[in-house]
Amino acid sequence: MFKIGVLVSGGGSNLQSIIDKSQSGELQCKVEVVIGDRECYGVERAKKAGIDGYILDRKVLKKELCRAIDKIVTEKDVDLIILAGFLSIIDEEFVNKWKEKIINIHPSLLPKFGGPGMYGIKVHEAVLNAGEKESGCTVHYVDTGVDSGEIIAQKKVAVLEGDTPEVLQKRVLVEEHKLLPESIAKIILERK
Repeated sequence: MFKIGVLVSGGGSNLQSIIDKSQSGELQCKVEVVIGDRECYGVERAKKAGIDGYILDRKVLKKELCRAIDKIVTEKDVDLIILAGFLSIIDEEFVNKWKEKIINIHPSLLPKFGGPGMYGIKVHEAVLNAGEKESGCTVHYVDTGVDSGEIIAQKKVAVLEGDTPEVLQKRVLVEEHKLLPESIAKIILERK
């Protein structure tokens, strides 16, 4: 069975979409472990689903965070690491060790509105401030840059008249919940 580890920093709604699809059999993988870089509901979601969950406090571990994550995902023998709303920056050593085995979901159509400081509601504010007619989400491989890795898949979302950042964020999130499991399924198929 293809095993995945999911890294979270927040509520874990993308994690939930993966859990639901793996438990229904729609996604042929097992969520082996969930790691949060702070206290967050995402780790609680994992525990409620019977998945091992860990909190590795980024403020305590600092530069040792990636080493601690590496130890766990190596012990769990994961095939793929998914950043699902994970806000800590992964260090170069970790990225190089897990090359092409780490993916991220980003709430814009990369390369637009990516990079340092572009996360959460800030992305949607920037999209609206730029007067864009469409936005969306992107799943990409993680490299040593920020939001600069090879794009796996994207979904577009229209920007509507009167959209607020919060309204746009909700509409994009609906598509994220579809795109992330689809991208994982694609990777599993390619690696069989």
